Amino acid sequence: MNKVFENAEAAIFDIPSGSTLMLGGFGLCGIPENCIAALRKKGISRLTCISNNAGVDDFGIGLLLKSRQVSKMISSYVGENAEFERQLLSGELEVELIPQGTLATRCMASGYGIPAIFTPAGLGTEVEQGKEVREFNGKKYLMELAFDADFALVKAWKGDTLGNLVFRGTARNFNPLMAMAGKITIAEVETLVPAGQLDPDSIHTPGIYVHRIFEGVQYEKRIEQRTVRPRT
Repeated sequence: MNKVFENAEAAIFDIPSGSTLMLGGFGLCGIPENCIAALRKKGISRLTCISNNAGVDDFGIGLLLKSRQVSKMISSYVGENAEFERQLLSGELEVELIPQGTLATRCMASGYGIPAIFTPAGLGTEVEQGKEVREFNGKKYLMELAFDADFALVKAWKGDTLGNLVFRGTARNFNPLMAMAGKITIAEVETLVPAGQLDPDSIHTPGIYVHRIFEGVQYEKRIEQRTVRPRT
């Protein structure tokens, strides 16, 4: 099975309007920049996006929000996006805010084939509304369902033609969890090498989870909040 695609446009060819997408990354670190650009260019709409955050106004998922292609965001932190705030307050965008650990664990449950997990996070808050509460050993837990994503879009440092992925530094973040969880996982990598060139002990995501892979171009790798120490 050939998993290698020429570029992002080719790799996302069958993502339709109304899809549920997982998008790897944390802040602007390790986000699938090429796939997001291709989705914007394709012009599909009514997307449900599962991501730790919503990017910023002019980068990341913020580009899809600006073009009104997203109808629902399932996220943990969204504080850096003014357009997101505007759409939320005006009722244009449906939002489900989830504790970060719960978001990660629901991704992991999807990859493991577990239908639901139980967590104390969110008890007694708005997160609890409409969810089943169960008691184990005298302690209450919320039942949280595993995600059901049509596609997972992830970004890695290196990958090979079999789909094995290596992440670098903090760009590892949500990417490995989401790579396991999508019905179809599309990986963009900075460097694509022939099968056998990656050290097996350094592989973070085995190729069995990855259905499509391509070598990305022109990565900006923006820093969301750049803080530097003044020179003395």
